[in-house]
Amino acid sequence: MNFEFSEEQEQFRKILRDFAKEELLPHYTKWDREGITPRHLWKRLGDLGVNGLRIPEEYGGSGADCVTTGIAAEEIGRGDFNLTYAVMLNALIGEIIAKHGSADLKGEWLPQIASGDKIVGIAITEPSAGTDAGGIQSTAKLEGNYYVLNGEKSGISVATCGDAFIIFAKTDPSLGNKGISAFLVPAELDGLETKGYEDMGNIPIGRGSLYMNDVKVPVSNLIGSENKGFSQVMNGFDLSRLLIGLQCVGTAMQSIDETIEHVKIRKSFGRPLATYQAVSFSLVTHFTQLELIKWQAYRGLWLRDKNLDHSKESSSVKWLGPKYSVEAIHECLLLNGHYAYTKEMPLEQRLRDVIGLEIGDGTAQANQMVIAKGIIGKEFRTY
Repeated sequence: MNFEFSEEQEQFRKILRDFAKEELLPHYTKWDREGITPRHLWKRLGDLGVNGLRIPEEYGGSGADCVTTGIAAEEIGRGDFNLTYAVMLNALIGEIIAKHGSADLKGEWLPQIASGDKIVGIAITEPSAGTDAGGIQSTAKLEGNYYVLNGEKSGISVATCGDAFIIFAKTDPSLGNKGISAFLVPAELDGLETKGYEDMGNIPIGRGSLYMNDVKVPVSNLIGSENKGFSQVMNGFDLSRLLIGLQCVGTAMQSIDETIEHVKIRKSFGRPLATYQAVSFSLVTHFTQLELIKWQAYRGLWLRDKNLDHSKESSSVKWLGPKYSVEAIHECLLLNGHYAYTKEMPLEQRLRDVIGLEIGDGTAQANQMVIAKGIIGKEFRTY
């Protein structure tokens, strides 16, 4: 067993940590306050090679392994939690298009995703289909050289700023989960409308709903085979859930590092706060929990790189990563006192942002169901 990162990975980590500290962290709260998606930073991440980690080299990416992609999620999360969507979304979408898209789709979209010129979202969730993705009601009917899409997608990241979306719709409703297909749908197509939400957090992500009213999508924009979309995305979730865990851990660890410096300096009754066990042991507890999640995440990414099953690991990281991170950030906010409750410090925004990923990409209960199937057996269904 070897838990060391390669020299190249360590250099990559240092580059991203310096970038996160110097260029991202000072402006993290700005985009939330102004309600702006900082597209120029998506471009900057493209320059650093972050957007194209899971995109093959021939399409402008680096074809990096999953462990290296996890390093990017963790380190970018230290500087700007919302920009880690450029890691997580692009890794998921890059894999889907690279593995299942036509040569034309790969050639047109993958280089633009890798460079940061285009932002692409993934649209699965609907008002009546969240955890149960098989409950999708949106339809795609073949009419000549086009598929005509109708329906509504909800809770979609980058809904208001995306240049295109991978939209999942039923091409054969009689087949249930097996009748779902995936399409690359440019945002400017007639009949596609978006509406943003007034969310608690993740403001720069532009979350919202997509409304499809007779949207004509060329047959060439079908990703993979018809009726195979569900299986394509389910495997991708094992990757995105591991990356989500690391982006949450990165943000929480940054909060702990800042709080350690605070409690070493701030005095109470003539002594630094750090000398009180009630303070130091609390930080120790959260640090330990986050370390456990971090290494489970990297183990899951290593398993994926080896083409070994990693669904249990992925679901455990997605279940506990956001939970432990929220708890750690909350404690850091309290230890920093009343100023941390203001918008003068980043802790309150981190808390709001990370809470969102206790929901996205599978709730705690949904991930526990995956783990139960893995350790008890698929024949024992849980309800």
